[in-house]
Amino acid sequence: MKKADIALVGLAVMGENLVMNMESKGFTVAVYNRTTEKVRNFVEGRAAGKNIIGTYSLQELADSLEKPRKIMMMVKAGQAVDDLIDNLLPYLEEGDILIDGGNSHFPDTIRRTEYVESKGLLYVGTGVSGGEEGALNGPSMMPGGSPAAWEYVKPIFQAICAKVEDGSPCCEWVGENGAGHFVKMVHNGIEYGDMQLICEAYQLMRDGLGMTAEEMHEVFAAWNETELDSYLIEITRDILGYKDENGETTVNYILDTAGQKGTGKWTAVSALDEGVPLTLIGEAVFARCLSAMKSERVEAEKVFPKTIPAFEGDKAEFIECIRKALYASKIISYAQGFTLMATAAKTYNWNLNYGGIALMWRGGCIIRSVFLGKIKEAYEKNPALQNLLLDDYFSSAIKELVPAWREVVAYAVKAGVPMPAFSSALNYFDGYTTASLPANLLQAQRDYFGAHTYERIDYPRGQVFHTNWTGHGGSTSAGTYNA
Repeated sequence: MKKADIALVGLAVMGENLVMNMESKGFTVAVYNRTTEKVRNFVEGRAAGKNIIGTYSLQELADSLEKPRKIMMMVKAGQAVDDLIDNLLPYLEEGDILIDGGNSHFPDTIRRTEYVESKGLLYVGTGVSGGEEGALNGPSMMPGGSPAAWEYVKPIFQAICAKVEDGSPCCEWVGENGAGHFVKMVHNGIEYGDMQLICEAYQLMRDGLGMTAEEMHEVFAAWNETELDSYLIEITRDILGYKDENGETTVNYILDTAGQKGTGKWTAVSALDEGVPLTLIGEAVFARCLSAMKSERVEAEKVFPKTIPAFEGDKAEFIECIRKALYASKIISYAQGFTLMATAAKTYNWNLNYGGIALMWRGGCIIRSVFLGKIKEAYEKNPALQNLLLDDYFSSAIKELVPAWREVVAYAVKAGVPMPAFSSALNYFDGYTTASLPANLLQAQRDYFGAHTYERIDYPRGQVFHTNWTGHGGSTSAGTYNA
C-alpha cells in the first residue's frame, strides 16, 4: 500500500477540511483521532474513495508515513499539544517533523521547538487562518520553527494555501521557533481591531443616524467597492442583509455580548511586554470584555439614561466621513501591529519579511483585503520602514482622511455613542505626530516622589539628572527600568 505524504491528528472541522484540501491537491494523507470512532466515520463517509488512510493507533499512524515523517497536529492549544508530542515521540526517529497547526501561544512554540529538536526531530509551528472555508479551499499559512523542516513541508503548504491574483502563495517561511505563531497572533489581534472598528461604524449609523439594517447593508456593499474592499466588510454586508424565515433581520436579535478565544489578549499583553503602544487592539479586546457585562450595562443605563440627539446634518456626507474615519483607523491598527512585529523580531532574533507577511494575509485569511497590497508595496520600497504612517502612500492617505476622522469622533463624543477604537486610533495618531509630549512633567513627578531621574533637552541623550525638589530629599537617585 502507498505510504502517506503527511499525517494529520485531530479530526475536528478544521482538521477534516485541511485533510480534504491536501488530498484534493494530490497528497495521500493519513489521519488519526484520539476518539477512533471519528476516524472510522470520516474515512467511511466524507473521505470514502479518496487517498486518505485511516489509522487507529499512533504506531499505525507512524508506520503509514513516508520518511521523513510529517505529522500535523490540529488539537486544542495548551497541554493537549504537549501531551500529544510526548505520546508521538516514541514512534518517531531522527529527522521526522512535527507540525502544530493550532492557535498555540508563541512562547509555547519556542519551548516546544527547542524540546523536539533536542530529541533529534524538527518542529514547525504554523498559523492557519481562514476558518473552516479557508482550511478547505485555501487558508493563509504562517509557518515558523526548525528551518531545516521548510524544504519538506513547503510543497504541501504552498499547494494547499490560498493564492493571490498573480498566483503567489499566501504561505512563506516566517522565521525560527515561535515566529510563525507570533505572526498569526498579531494577525488575530488586527482581526479584533478590524471587527471592532466595523462594529463602531455600525453603531454610529444605527444609533446616531437612526439607520435600518437594510440601509446599512447598502452602505457596506458600496464600501466594499472602495479602499475598504475586504472579507470582513463583505461579510458585514451579508449579515446586515440577512433575514430569517419570518422576514426579520437576524442581527437585530443577537445578544450583544462578544466571545473571545484569547489571541487578541495575547497580542495586547505582548505589546505591553515589548513596550509598544498597541492601543487600538487593546481597546478592541476591552470592548469585548465590556460587552460581556450585559446585566451591569442594563442597570447602568437606568442610572444614567441618555437620549442620542437626532442627526441634523447631511446624512450621505456624514456616512462618507464614517467611511474615511474607518479607513484611517484601520491604517493605524496595521501600523501598530507591524510595529509590534518589528519590535518582537529584535527581542527574539527573528528576521521577519514584512512585505511577505502582508502578502500572506492578502488571501485566505480573515483580514484579507486589497489594502494589504499597499502595505506589501510600502515594505518592498523600504524594508526598514519604522512605521506605516511614514510611508508616502499612507501618509498622503491619512492627511486626506484626518478632517473626516476628527468630525466623526467629535460627533460620537458629543452624542454619547461609544467609539473606543476610532478614538484611540486618533489619539495614537495625534500622540505619534506630536514632537513634544507632556512626559517631561511625568518624569519630574517620578523624580519627585521616587528619585527616578530624568534626561534634559540641553544635554546628550543618556545623561541622567536628579533634583532635590523639596530641599530635604538628598541627592541619591533610584535605579531605572523601561517597560
